[in-house]
Amino acid sequence: MTRAIFSDAPYPIRADLDQATRKAWEFIGRPGNWWTGAERAAFVAEVRSARDCRLCADRRDALSPYAIQGEHEVASDLPAVAIDATHRLTTDAARLSERAVREWNAAGLTDEAYVEIVSIVSTVMGIDAFCDALEIPLLPLPEVRAGKPTRYRPAEAVDDGAWVPMIPNNGEGGNEADLYDRLPASRRFVPNVIRAMSLVPDAVRNLLDLLFPFYLVGHNPKSGYSLDRRQTELVAGRVSALNECFY
Repeated sequence: MTRAIFSDAPYPIRADLDQATRKAWEFIGRPGNWWTGAERAAFVAEVRSARDCRLCADRRDALSPYAIQGEHEVASDLPAVAIDATHRLTTDAARLSERAVREWNAAGLTDEAYVEIVSIVSTVMGIDAFCDALEIPLLPLPEVRAGKPTRYRPAEAVDDGAWVPMIPNNGEGGNEADLYDRLPASRRFVPNVIRAMSLVPDAVRNLLDLLFPFYLVGHNPKSGYSLDRRQTELVAGRVSALNECFY
């Protein structure tokens, strides 16, 4: 029997949350489309390093992140441009701009590799925040699987006015036509917050694997929750305000 990933927690944690977290952590440790499993695990270390990075703190406090120059406090040998993107996404995502993405492009970070970083950073931040909120230890780095990146780029991705290409939301996804089928919304409209990582389709699948157990999807919560809908909305609204997440 597989040991629960949160087995050391001092109180019970729902099985679906445990299973989704385990699946996401294993997903990070596997080779992706553009980064190896070892590199993907290194991004986990960089997300955590960014928390205590002095350059990131100074930039976050400055009127503009471009006003402060320096070097990041790093935890890996990842390329400098990938580390910068990871730290910016982790500590100051609210002020991220297309200018930053284009500068990373110019420094050698492709749109596809950038989107895969976004996927890893968002996954780690969500799971680490869950651990912090429950006052349980952060998970160890993911177990690394050997292998090479697939270099798969969906031919159906198009320029749809975003910073990076995305797969259309109208069912014209070709090989990825079923990518959005798990969403309750009509396929005629898939929110950009879901489509944003579709340049790396498995990043969207990972997002949805976490979304359903961790997020309130649809109009009513599932039965068996300790909080009712009003209590859930109150907590979610407060957390969103504290995190400056106004989507």
